[in-house]
Parts: sequence; C-alpha cells; structure tokens
Amino acid sequence: MAKRVAVIDIGSSSIRLAVYEKTSRFAFHLLNETKSKVRLSQNAYQNSDMLQEEAILRTIKALKDFLTIISSYKARKTLCVATSALREAPNKKEFISRVKKELNLNIKVIDGQREAYLGGIACANLLPSQKNAISIDIGGGSTELALIDDKDISGTFSINLGTIRIKELFFDSKKSDEAIKYIDSKLEVLNDLSIDTLVGLGGTFRAISTAIQKNKKYPLHKIHAYSYEGSELDSFIVSILDANTKELKELGIKSDRFDIIKPGALILQRVLKKLSIKKAITSGVGVREGVFLSDFLRGSKDKLPQNYNTSMRYIIDTHVGELKFANSLNDLVKKIFDLTYIHLGIDKQYRQDLAMAAKLYPSGGGVHFYSKNKHSYYIIQSALEYGVTHKQITLISTLCKYAKKKLPSSSHLSKYALLLPDKQTTDALSYMLSLSLSLLVHRPRNIDFDLTFCDGVLKIKTKEDLYLCKEVVMKLEPIEHLKTEFET
Repeated sequence: MAKRVAVIDIGSSSIRLAVYEKTSRFAFHLLNETKSKVRLSQNAYQNSDMLQEEAILRTIKALKDFLTIISSYKARKTLCVATSALREAPNKKEFISRVKKELNLNIKVIDGQREAYLGGIACANLLPSQKNAISIDIGGGSTELALIDDKDISGTFSINLGTIRIKELFFDSKKSDEAIKYIDSKLEVLNDLSIDTLVGLGGTFRAISTAIQKNKKYPLHKIHAYSYEGSELDSFIVSILDANTKELKELGIKSDRFDIIKPGALILQRVLKKLSIKKAITSGVGVREGVFLSDFLRGSKDKLPQNYNTSMRYIIDTHVGELKFANSLNDLVKKIFDLTYIHLGIDKQYRQDLAMAAKLYPSGGGVHFYSKNKHSYYIIQSALEYGVTHKQITLISTLCKYAKKKLPSSSHLSKYALLLPDKQTTDALSYMLSLSLSLLVHRPRNIDFDLTFCDGVLKIKTKEDLYLCKEVVMKLEPIEHLKTEFET
C-alpha cells in the first residue's frame, strides 16, 4: 500500500477529502481533512433526482481544489467514492464523464449496502469494542446502518431517508406529520431488531453530540468515542425540533446546519423510538475511513489485529525515540501493579491503561526535555484517538502529566471528575508510574533488581547500591497503604 493515500467522499450534502499516512504495518494518522458543503443533491428530489447544473458546477470546482491539496501531499493513491446523490441521479453518467474529462478523476459509485459496510468497519476498528450495536449515518439523501459485534459486521441497511430529501419533500412545505409517517414506513426494515447501542456517524449526529457536550461543559474536547445515555439524546432532539433559529444557536447548533438539522434530528428520533436505544456513542470516523481501511487492511479481512491500537502505535512510531526504555518501563510498571493491586483495592482493568501510559510517557521528550510531561500529556489527549474510551484517554494522559512529580492535583481531579477513577485509584496508579521511572533513573540496559511484596511493603532487592534510585524514590509523594524499602 502507498504510504500516503487520499480519499474523496462525494455525498448529497458535502464532499470530503481525507489524506492518510501510514507509519508502520497497521498504524496510520490523518494528514489533512477538508470539507465543502456543495449540496450536490440540492433541488434534485423535486426534479426526479436529476442533478442540477449549479450544484454540479460547485462540486467540480471543489473537487479541483481537492486535487491540488492531494498533489501538495504527494499522495500516491486517490480513492474517490460517491454515494446517494449519484446513485439515484439519472444524469450520473454525464457527471462522472465530465469529472473524468475535466479533472482526470475516476469516481466509483457505491451502493447503499457497501456504504453502510464501510461506515460499519470504520466504527468496528476505530472505536472501543461494542457488542450488540448498530451504526447510523444520516446523509443528505439516504441513511445507512450496520450491525456491529466487536469487529464483525453482521448486517447492513440502506434506507432512502436523508436530511435534504426530507427537507425538500416535507419540511419546506411544513408537512411534519407526513414526514413522520414517511420515515416510520421506511424504518420498517428494522422490525424485530433488539439493539442496546447506537453508534452515530456523519454530520447530523456529530453536530448534536457536540452541542450536548457544550451544554454539559464536558471536560475533554474530543468528539470521537463520546458516549452518553440514549434518553439524553432523545431529550436533546426534542429541544432541537421545538427550537426556532435563535434557540438553535443557543443550543449550540452551528448556523450552516440550521436548514437541515431538524430533518436529521427527526430521522434520528424515529430510529431511537424504533429500537429503544439505551446508549449513544459518537463516531468521528465514517465512510472515508472505511474506504481507507478496506484498502489498508485488504489482506486482513478488513480488521485490525486483536488488541492492537493503531493510534498508540502511531504515537510510538512518531514521538517515542527511546523504545527500549519505554518497553522496560512498561514491563516494570506491570510487575509493580501485579504485586500490589489487590492490596490497594484497584480494579485489574486499570493494568492496561497503566501499561499504555508507560509506553507513551517518553513521547513528549522529543519536543522539549524540561517540559516532557506537559507535552506527553498534550500528545496523548490529542493523538490517542482510536480504540479507547474518553475515560482511558483522560487517565493515561493524567498519569503522564504527573509522572515523577507530586500526585495529581485536586483541581485536576475536580476538572476531570466525570472521567477519572476515584482519587485513591488515580493516586495509586500515578505513584506506580512515578516509582517505575524513579527505579530506572540510572538507565540500566536490563532491569537490575528484583521486587517482592508483603504486608504493604514493596521491597527492591539489589546487588548494587542504586544510590540515584534511592534518592529519587525518597522524593516521591507517598500514598497510603504502600511503603517501599531497598534491600542490598
């Protein structure tokens, strides 16, 4: 596979460009994302699905600029797909030929089932593992859904329901009751499904989730993997449907969505009612990532390896120059955890988060030695994107921020109270990472001491004096119920 790949997704409302770079076998990151709200299907549904010249011109101009961006990144491959707007357009062949002739760009029109599958594999690979979930992508002309069970997609649906379609057929003529009947009739294909979790892709879902975050003053500025109760989503949709333009702005909806947010919200509300959803998860990835992954993972059945985190690997590839030290730190911190977690009353689930923090802690050192912790904290909060929950991101970044320093401050614990474990657990995990760093301060080629634990005392048995280690360990802020002793 080429190191840099560009993906263009031509939708009914917007066209989007993403440029990805591969950093190792299963690791990648996003170099560029550009969007243009060309509204390709504007006025098409009132004209027998025929694409209109004004919308076509807008789209071709935007695509031309996209190709300039792709060229600047020297991407070796460009994958361009089109969805609902072109699927249904009687003049799609003319549009595709025109783009080929004017821009030398090949467009592949994908059917609704393929579109649903691509969105599904993006969620299955790049979100924390979900059981009994269904993804939903409300576009301008159609809505795609995929049944997700861990990394498997067990079924797909493509329904002719979209924000622009519902707007032009019903909302523009103020026929909301007819819109509900129309939507419900289309959703009959979902009869007999029993689903706990709804995973939302696309602009409508992200706009609503972003507004909910803002209203809650959510502490982490990240939309991907943001989760909340289905009842909270339903309640917020009611507020959107009842709001005027001024109230939509106060709710946190951006002005460029004012004309299509209500049709999209209504579709979403009817899906929630149909499936009795308990939990909602927001996906920052969608069809573009699915197109990329289907190419990136074509020899792996569209699945990343089990227990593999592509974002973590990207950070290591790009920012961790001291890989041997990171591995030693990872081994040591897991050993300390295994010896003490039962005594300290810590849930075993935090072992993985602590190990990830150890692996990623050196990432900030490449930016500036004296502010390593600050930069590691920022890199992790920003770039640890896929396959982890917001609680994991917050805990891992917090552990790195306070490593070899005092225990996490009360103001930090208060700010992230929604996402961090209790103070006793956070303090204990923080101390374990700081202790591990202190015990490796002399930078041994291999760990040159043994650890034993008994009656609340962690004994460090050494052949050498390890003067520096003792000095640094003595400076650590202690935690309750755990003492450390050196034994030569």
